[in-house]
Amino acid sequence: MRRIAGIVLAVLLIGGVVVAVVAGREHGDQGTATKTVRGVIGSEKAEFFADPDVVKALAAKGYTVRTETSGSWAMEGLDLKGYDFAFPSSQAPADELAVKYKARQPLPRPFYSPLVVVAHRNAAEVLAGNGLATLEKGRHRGTLKMAAYLHAADADRTWQQLKGADKYGELTGTLYIATTDPESSNSGALYLAATSYVENGGRVVASDADIARTAPLMRKLVSVQGAQQPSSDAAFRDFVSGAGNPLVLVYESQVASLLGDAQGTDDLTVLYPDTTANSDHTVVPLTEEGRALGELLSDDPVLRKLAVRHGFRPQGDTAEFVAATAAHAAYLNQRLTGVRQAPVPTSKVLREMARRARGQS
Repeated sequence: MRRIAGIVLAVLLIGGVVVAVVAGREHGDQGTATKTVRGVIGSEKAEFFADPDVVKALAAKGYTVRTETSGSWAMEGLDLKGYDFAFPSSQAPADELAVKYKARQPLPRPFYSPLVVVAHRNAAEVLAGNGLATLEKGRHRGTLKMAAYLHAADADRTWQQLKGADKYGELTGTLYIATTDPESSNSGALYLAATSYVENGGRVVASDADIARTAPLMRKLVSVQGAQQPSSDAAFRDFVSGAGNPLVLVYESQVASLLGDAQGTDDLTVLYPDTTANSDHTVVPLTEEGRALGELLSDDPVLRKLAVRHGFRPQGDTAEFVAATAAHAAYLNQRLTGVRQAPVPTSKVLREMARRARGQS
């Protein structure tokens, strides 16, 4: 408990949020597990590690995994002494942690997930009617035209200025995509990576001049939102409940998991930005046990299938994800056709971009 309290205090001090999650704690199924491995993970993986089937699969390989959650970009400020691994949601914070703790390369990257925008059906149709998006037949899935959207955002366009929006009373105010805080949350930071890449003429932001050039738009994209959610989980729950903004940036894995649970999705349209960033879930081994766990998550067929069940794309084999999500192809761009992956700036550059986007000079 002292360790958990210490992590909570540390993250609160740097603006993050930590919640204790013990994989399998409520299920009491440790099977043949002989080694207890402790780690700090991004919140979007909490349900995966708490899944009784995941607990059972890990136990069959001799592991009990105990986890605590933290914002991926907040992990660098934690004291991870006594832990076996950290598991942030993208490679940039993982590389930063690897340097700090002298973790041996290469780092295991078991699975990934692209960023998508979830939209209520009316909002998606208005975007499509104004050239900001295209919709596939069935209108459950489409493509967000990033350059057109960023031009509209830079011009402070409102929903009321968009053709057809007057039919829907909920579409009012400034047009924007709701994201998480880029200083502490991975999805918010990756949003800046993708949008700055487009704003910088299709080049990754890499210099002070690039940061200065893109900063005004990045600031506008963040400031229009007011208070931001600390995690994509909270933002996605609000969207599914019908609250909040009609456009929300989330991980594809969250959508795929929702579809797999057969929850109500009649009002859901998934927009894949034509330029986006992948969330490469990367294990930073702090001990040999942590490395062994990371490699197990990457290679074990049962755990790979369970990762897909939670919406993640296993590294190295698109076919696994395509086959497992065939029933939801109307919502998911399974092969990411027409989607360009923006390179992610270094952690130093991305932190400075986030700081300026939050209005810090």
